[in-house]
Amino acid sequence: MRTFGVEEELLIVDPVTGEPLALADALLNGSHPQQTGTGLSYELKLEQIETQTRPCHSYADLLHQIRRGRAMASEAARKQGARIAALATSPLASTTHTTPDRRYAEMLERFGLTAHEQLTCGFHVHTSVESPEEGVVVLDHIRDKLAVLSALSANSPYWRGLPTGFDSYRIQAWNRWPTSGPSAVFGSLTAYRRMVSRLMDTGVLLDEGMIYFDARISRNHPTVEVRVADVCLRSEDAALIAVLVRALVETASLEMLDGVEPSSVPTALLRMASWQASNVGLRGDLLDFGEFRPEPAAEVVWALVDYLSPVLDDQGELGLVKAGIADILERGNGAHEQREAVTRFNRKHQSHPESPPSPEALAAAVGHAARVTVRGASADAHRDPAPILGRVRRA
Repeated sequence: MRTFGVEEELLIVDPVTGEPLALADALLNGSHPQQTGTGLSYELKLEQIETQTRPCHSYADLLHQIRRGRAMASEAARKQGARIAALATSPLASTTHTTPDRRYAEMLERFGLTAHEQLTCGFHVHTSVESPEEGVVVLDHIRDKLAVLSALSANSPYWRGLPTGFDSYRIQAWNRWPTSGPSAVFGSLTAYRRMVSRLMDTGVLLDEGMIYFDARISRNHPTVEVRVADVCLRSEDAALIAVLVRALVETASLEMLDGVEPSSVPTALLRMASWQASNVGLRGDLLDFGEFRPEPAAEVVWALVDYLSPVLDDQGELGLVKAGIADILERGNGAHEQREAVTRFNRKHQSHPESPPSPEALAAAVGHAARVTVRGASADAHRDPAPILGRVRRA
């Protein structure tokens, strides 16, 4: 069975006001790298921190690793009087602070407001592949299904103090980068490398790290990296999304062996599917990944499960996926939970439920997120010896 692991970007927030706090340096100060394992590191902004898991074989192992990373980040934040929250954008407006790093400084100068405002938290799933050649086959076969994962994980309905009308406004903010979004069918590793080289030759990008396709071949690991998801409010949803990604990768590989060609759907249609998932999440119609016509979100989600069911069944994961999907569809994604927290605050304080959210109502949403983020994490925090807490600036 393929190994998989994840990276989660988390906000550091004030426990009272809900505002992001530029405390990444303080959280990581004085830490020492340990043996390989779960870790914490810097991201673009000092208001966020990233966790990484080890490569895992099972949903249960990955869930433990995700909770462990959140527990480590939470413990470090609490020592500074702060909290962590798995929110893909900050509901409250704040001034952001770029992590001191030459590359990040160059990004800020080169990309201006796009980099300045880019306080967004994503969820990246790495799944092992046997070779880069297999990795490109996977990219070509999964590209038409990734928008469904965006809808399931959507967790960013507020932006700088305002309701956006989107379930995942992170996708809108993130897609301002020049290489972000879905890619075309590559057909071969040579064609993939040629495209990367041509993008670099334009002089627009600083380095290959800025190849921000929805899915790409990892530069640092023997994996395919799927990057479409918002950071998930609940750790169990994050592990579920990762299971779906691994099943997509395995299904793509099996299709290659069976001679199944990847869908030639135009990239423009994939952008429409991504935009629609970003906009409505699970609240309305998504574009199905066959004809790319609007269908009720639940039907499109279950169609993805049906498509992956042979692999999920073979790997003993079909039951847990069906239960997890049913749970998300019943209670809603993270965007729904944030809106519900605002509505509860308004009702409690005798405000009209549909009133524009006050800073206090948005703080309530952040508080709810902070509590849910670490739910179940404390039990997993100290099950393994020698956690890694890496002070890493990404070059």
